[in-house]
Amino acid sequence: MEFKVLNKQGAETGRTVSLNAEVFGIDPNDHAIYLDVKQYLANQRQGTHKTKDRTEIHRSTRKLFRQKGTGGARHGSLKSGIFVGGARIHGPKPRDYSFKLNKKLKRLARLSALSYKAKNQSIVVVEDFEMSAPKTSEFVAMLKALNVTGRTLFVTPELQKNLVLSGRNIEGNTIMRAIDLNTYQVMKAHSLILTEKSISKIEEAHSK
Repeated sequence: MEFKVLNKQGAETGRTVSLNAEVFGIDPNDHAIYLDVKQYLANQRQGTHKTKDRTEIHRSTRKLFRQKGTGGARHGSLKSGIFVGGARIHGPKPRDYSFKLNKKLKRLARLSALSYKAKNQSIVVVEDFEMSAPKTSEFVAMLKALNVTGRTLFVTPELQKNLVLSGRNIEGNTIMRAIDLNTYQVMKAHSLILTEKSISKIEEAHSK
């Protein structure tokens, strides 16, 4: 599968790149994508939610009224969960939501996500460039020139500080190194912008 290489002004350079079919052209596995995205989101959860049970409520323990003869249910403490200010019945407690997945399944999920983007023509290939200084307006102009809309994922071969500083304040835009690519970010983005060297990094990391 071939894509035209554009410069940051959005003009064609006259070159094309051929994407590795083993990485960008497999038959996508939807269930693998679901599991990998589920794990990613679960691992982001702090799990610090907590409510107090009866042992942690500080209220009077005197008996509210006599045991029998009132015609109502018996009550022995204001700590009960049925009273305002009482304990929470079966409330949440701190827990770890993370779980493990096999490396082969996670790799399959990433390849499936990349293949979906290639199949849907949602990949834009840009020639390698560097920004001499952080400039958000220049980054915005580049996105407009590339004619990408919605959420974008800009993938670089290595960390480029000026590029990150230029694009971090743009709503819906994410900049990520090729080695840090994950299924969630790929599927979340409407457009995947790859530099030429980042393609090599991705194929090198995911080819067998």
